[in-house]
Amino acid sequence: MDLEARSLQPNVKAVLLAKLREYKSDLNNLKSEHKRLASANSNQAARDDLLESGMADAMSVSANQRGRLMMSTERLNESSDRIKESRKTMLETEELGVSILQDLHQQRQSLLHANDTKEQLHGVDDNISKSKKILTNMSRRMSRNKWIISSIIVVLVVAIALILYFKLSK
Repeated sequence: MDLEARSLQPNVKAVLLAKLREYKSDLNNLKSEHKRLASANSNQAARDDLLESGMADAMSVSANQRGRLMMSTERLNESSDRIKESRKTMLETEELGVSILQDLHQQRQSLLHANDTKEQLHGVDDNISKSKKILTNMSRRMSRNKWIISSIIVVLVVAIALILYFKLSK
């Protein structure tokens, strides 16, 4: 692998050689650990030490996972709270919208009723105009009738006066 990595381009070569060195050092560490464990297999203290270190690693990994899990749970709870607040705001907005629509409906009904009232008032205005014309005509006829009756009375008085004058003068 070392030869293959050296034959590649310089930018890839540096990365691969660094990884190769890291893997070699890990392999050497594992080999020495294996030898130590194989030789210490008979030694109970070394075995207990190995188990404790494995447990410590498991505990630290478990604590790390637990911390990440707690952070994720906290973020999830915060997101849930924001969603609840958004839903509450949405419901309040919807109620406000319904209230506004009801008010607009009532105002529309008032305007339609006012329009009907306006038409009724036009009808009343027309009736008042007709009544005024009728009353004016009645007033003229009454005045004319008064003149006619007054004229008849005057003619009758003059006729009676003439009749009396001729009857008394004879």
